Amino acid sequence: MSSAIKPVISATGLYTPPNSITNEELVDSFNRYVELYNAEHAAAIEAGEVAALTPSSVEFIEKASGIKARFVVNKDGILDPSIMAPRIPERPNEELSVLAELAVRAARQALERAGREPMDVDAVICAASNMQRAYPAMAIEIQAALGCNPEGFAFDMNVACSSATFGIQTAADFVRAGHARSVLVVNPEICSGHLNFKDRDSHFIFGDVGTAILIEAADVVGDKPHWEILGTKLKTQFSNNIRNNFGFLNHTAPEGIGAKDKLFVQEGRKVFKEVVPMVAAMIIEHMETLGLEASGLRRMWLHQANANMNRLIAGKVLGHEATEDESPTVLDTYANTSSAGSIIAFHKNSDDLGAGDTGLICSFGAGYSAGSVFVRKVA
Repeated sequence: MSSAIKPVISATGLYTPPNSITNEELVDSFNRYVELYNAEHAAAIEAGEVAALTPSSVEFIEKASGIKARFVVNKDGILDPSIMAPRIPERPNEELSVLAELAVRAARQALERAGREPMDVDAVICAASNMQRAYPAMAIEIQAALGCNPEGFAFDMNVACSSATFGIQTAADFVRAGHARSVLVVNPEICSGHLNFKDRDSHFIFGDVGTAILIEAADVVGDKPHWEILGTKLKTQFSNNIRNNFGFLNHTAPEGIGAKDKLFVQEGRKVFKEVVPMVAAMIIEHMETLGLEASGLRRMWLHQANANMNRLIAGKVLGHEATEDESPTVLDTYANTSSAGSIIAFHKNSDDLGAGDTGLICSFGAGYSAGSVFVRKVA
C-alpha cells in the first residue's frame, strides 16, 4: 500500500537576515586588515620570514565568483579589521538557539504558504552544513519550538552543500514508506561562522540564510498547487579539496586549535575542474533514467556557489548557454549559502511556472556530494 504514496513539495520558506554586506564594504574591511597586518609584520616581511598579504578587490571577487553581496547574522564583527569574524553571543540553554531561530522562521513561512499547522508535521530534518552543536539535535529543538506532532521524530543531517537535496530524498522516502505524511526539511546556514575572513581567496564566498521545504503525501495536498517529485538521485565521491576540520576532538590536540583548517578551506581550481563534469554527468544520467529530455527541462535551480560553475553545468545539460530564465541565480545578492542556495533559487523563481512544467533542483559541494531532484508543477 505504501508504494502507491506519491511525495510532493507543497511549499518552501525563506528567512533572510536583515544585514547585507556589499563587496565594496567587504573589500574595504579586508584591505584595512591587510594594511594593519603588513605594518605589524614589516620587519619579518622585509627579512623574508613572513609573506606579505595581498589586497583584495571588487573586480577580483566578481570575476572569480559572480557574488556582489551577502546577508549575514552579524555585520559589525566581520567588517571590523581587528575582529574579522561575526560576533554572535551565546544564548542560555533555555532560549531558542540562533541556528534554530533561522530554521523556525523559514519553516513558519513554508507552513503558512501550504496552509498547514505545525501539528500536521510528522517529522523534521535539519539538513545543513554547520550544526551549532553536537547534541541535542538541532532538528529536535526546531520540532519543539514549532510545536510539531509530539508523536513524530526529528534528526540532523550534514552532507555539506548537498544537505537539502539529500534531505528531500530522505523525506520523500519516509512519505513513500508511510513513515510520515508531512516532513519538514529545514536548512539553517550561518556560513559566516565557518569562513576565514582573513583569507583573500575565500573571504567573500559565504552568506547566512534559512530555508525550508515541506514534503508531503500527494493526497494530503489535494488539488492545491504543488510540485510532484519525479525522481531523486544522490552521489558521493571522497575528496579533501573542500574541508573543515573543526570538531569536538580539537581540544584533544590543542596544538592545532586556531589553525586555518579549523575553518573553511578549499582547493578552488581542483574543485571546479572535478565537480563540474561530475555533476553534469549525474544530471544527464538521471534525466535518461527518468525518460526526460533536456529540451523539456523548463528551469534549473542549481546550487549557488559559483556563477562560472553553474554556467558550465547548465550548458552541458541543456546543450546551449543557459538564459537567466532557464537557470536563475541568487548568488549575486545571497552569495554561497551552502545547502540553502538551490532552495532559495527555487523559492524565488518557481511561482511563474505552469502546470506540467518540469524543473531540476540540484546541489553539490564538499564530500564531494551531489543531489538532483526532478520536479513537475501540478495545478
